[in-house]
Amino acid sequence: MREPVEVRRQRILAAVQARGAARVTDLAAELEVSVVTVRRDVEELAREGRLRRGHGIARSTLPVPDARPEPVTAPGDGDTVVLVVPARHSYLYETLHGARPVLEEAGVRIALHIAPQAAGAEQPLVERALADGARGVLIAPRWRTLAAEEADAKWLCGLGVPTVLMERRPRPGSALHALDSVCTDHWYGAHLAVEHLVALGHRRIVFATRDDSPTARALRIALTGIAGAHPELDAWTLTLSSPDARPDRTADVDRPAVDLPGVLRELDATACVLHGDVDALMLVQDLVAHGVRVPEDCSVVAYDDVVAALGSTPLTAVSPPKGEVGRAAAGLLLHRLGDPRGSGTGPARRIELLPELKVRGSTRALTSVVSPPAAE
Repeated sequence: MREPVEVRRQRILAAVQARGAARVTDLAAELEVSVVTVRRDVEELAREGRLRRGHGIARSTLPVPDARPEPVTAPGDGDTVVLVVPARHSYLYETLHGARPVLEEAGVRIALHIAPQAAGAEQPLVERALADGARGVLIAPRWRTLAAEEADAKWLCGLGVPTVLMERRPRPGSALHALDSVCTDHWYGAHLAVEHLVALGHRRIVFATRDDSPTARALRIALTGIAGAHPELDAWTLTLSSPDARPDRTADVDRPAVDLPGVLRELDATACVLHGDVDALMLVQDLVAHGVRVPEDCSVVAYDDVVAALGSTPLTAVSPPKGEVGRAAAGLLLHRLGDPRGSGTGPARRIELLPELKVRGSTRALTSVVSPPAAE
């Protein structure tokens, strides 16, 4: 039988008065009801003046006794963490939306900073936030190159507060490798794309990645290994999809040029995997404008799935769990903040989440081969 509302509220009131303060999430677990239900009860009790509300915390209105209650060690009610993401990365903004409710539910305020497109832009933002009282850091550094990643190692590892990397997997062996991190398993995402196209009969595939993020580097490594060892592929090549690719970041690709239609034609490819969505949508427009039908003549798979579904031909896409990455990173940071031993003890945690493949209208079984147009 469901417990009467007033009885439940009396139990909440008793628990808060006994402790002096209690987290809404803890009360919900103890009463075996939803957080939303407890939040409504706390709001009503606060309106009646029977307790006081904080950010995710209910506090007693009774005088504090001489024997001070055991402090609430979990983060909440006034705690702040700094969250830093690079400008113009809509993919990472979705991780922010995943992290936000987890932190807010715990009573932790987010100080959001958008790092401009400049080397070392994140460090002053983080240091300023810590000087203002932030207790932890969630960060997705831009890291366009391995050199930029290594340049950030010293200051990131020396912050002295819990720090969690989002969608970043540092180079093995670097100092950053010992930081907590939450990342998509991009090898598995590449595997999903390749196996989907091979199952549809495609044997000649072009892979094109951006050159401006750690995700791009991880994808190039994964695609090279998967395609190179795949027994059913007759031909494949790795090129860049970035229109502003720089020579110093193209060492691990076969073709630095970004004339994708020309590369498709030269390889007689019938499929293409592109990172990310915008480049994939633009390729489809280019192909269709030259009489190459998608997917009848050329199948296209996007990697990111931020806007892939919005094209005139909705794109099949590998969809990293962007929101889940944010939620897991926020949960990991809360774990560190709530540990009275602080961030200096306990092993680092690296969480890896699997993406999924969303099949839409841009891929189909191979029925014919039509060469893409020559570049104009």
